[in-house]
Amino acid sequence: MKRQRRSDTAPELAVRRVVSAAGVRYRLNNSKLPGSPDLSNLAQGWAIFVHGCFWHGHRNCKRATVPKGNRAFWIAKIAANRARDSKKCRELRKKGLKVLTVWECKTRNADLLASLLRSEGVLP
Repeated sequence: MKRQRRSDTAPELAVRRVVSAAGVRYRLNNSKLPGSPDLSNLAQGWAIFVHGCFWHGHRNCKRATVPKGNRAFWIAKIAANRARDSKKCRELRKKGLKVLTVWECKTRNADLLASLLRSEGVLP
């Protein structure tokens, strides 16, 4: 797990490319916000988390399979990640921010990603 990148992952870069191409400004990993969202814009009132399907347990996604080895550990770890994610989203919503979670599997197609972000009010 130590080898896994914490920032500048391919899905995160894909989201940043789409948001930047639309001319929307954002802040990366704002440590003043709960959970340090991957992208945030306080002026527009939104925060985006870019989650890996495996690490955050994306339901009904083929990338989110639990490994056969040490199964109990992985189930507990992913459950703890999901619980932490939910808590941080609640804290951000209490601060009045709109919270959007973008899953790794949704970042493969830039056009679909742009339409998702547009429908959520992140892009103009």
